[in-house]
Amino acid sequence: MIKLQLRRLRPGMVPVQSIYNSSGARYLVKGTPLTESYIQKLKQVGIDSIYVMSTNPDIEVKPPEDVLQEKTRAMAVEHVYNLFENVQTQNLMDIEPVEKASDAILSDLILRRKNLVQLTDIRTYDMYTFAHSVNVAVLSAIIGTLCNLDHRRMHQLTLGALLHDLGKTRVPLGILNKEGRLLPEEFDVIKLHPRWGSEMILGLSLADVSMLALPARQHHEHMDGKGYPYGIAGEQIHIFGRICAIADVYDALTSLRPYKKPYPPHIAYHIMKDCSPGQFDEELLNLFFRNVAIYPVGTVMKTTHGYAIVKKISFGKTDRPLVVLFANPDGRPMPPREIGLHDEPSEEIVKVLTDADLYTFIHQIGFDPEKLLADDA
Repeated sequence: MIKLQLRRLRPGMVPVQSIYNSSGARYLVKGTPLTESYIQKLKQVGIDSIYVMSTNPDIEVKPPEDVLQEKTRAMAVEHVYNLFENVQTQNLMDIEPVEKASDAILSDLILRRKNLVQLTDIRTYDMYTFAHSVNVAVLSAIIGTLCNLDHRRMHQLTLGALLHDLGKTRVPLGILNKEGRLLPEEFDVIKLHPRWGSEMILGLSLADVSMLALPARQHHEHMDGKGYPYGIAGEQIHIFGRICAIADVYDALTSLRPYKKPYPPHIAYHIMKDCSPGQFDEELLNLFFRNVAIYPVGTVMKTTHGYAIVKKISFGKTDRPLVVLFANPDGRPMPPREIGLHDEPSEEIVKVLTDADLYTFIHQIGFDPEKLLADDA
């Protein structure tokens, strides 16, 4: 799996991510081999790079499955987009389609729970909020399932997470999509969106509305009391708020924004685990990262004994996946050999190759390690 500039794409390459436009429609479905017309369309809409499974169009390997079906994700993004659009333009809140999206997300999660979360989609800047809301709902539902929440609470959590950023409909777009650092007064406006969203949800005629409002109201609160808008701490923050806070930050870190590039999952892991003391519920955070792909399938890394590609991830062992070793520490190819890093405590992950490093490395050794996954397909 590697991110390539459009000029390096070739027909036959398999994209790892679906690509959405500003209204939630898909330009491209992941797993669909590229054609020249697809590549030209991506150029026309301003996409400058995408993840593909391999630099070699002849290597036939499918991207890892997500917990969400493509049709469910597209439907959920469209319904969230329509809700936000109607709120902004008509002050109309029709929640029923979003409720259906929530139910579909939970149905997929039940049927596809074995699939660890991998890369999902990329979006144009102006539709970040809509796809972000869907991803936060999926991630929140995963954590809720791991916490053994009952069906009613899972429904409340998932629907509440889909609505967690509803208050952003009151934030001026110039602030919401600003490139660069916000001015203090602009950030003060941003900090109002949890309260606004909560108030909007509480105004709905829905059962359990007070529970549905919790993710919106509390997803920016910190366990140490340094969050916003209310500065509450610890157990004062409902479990829905603590779950949604983790999902919100993880998706924000791993997403493309006007002011930053996306972080790969292992960097997001270290930021949330090591660089944000006091922000998250540590027990929930550890539970989350034991069950999402810190090193997604197809990640190429250098270990103590050489270069390897991630082949399989197991629940509870996401930081120590099964890899295929294919080159020695000096980069010389060697007969492929599987290593379960979880069973080899002395085998350390030295570094994860960046896309630029991987592109150069593949051409130096004349071999794309993704082929090792295709041979096993």
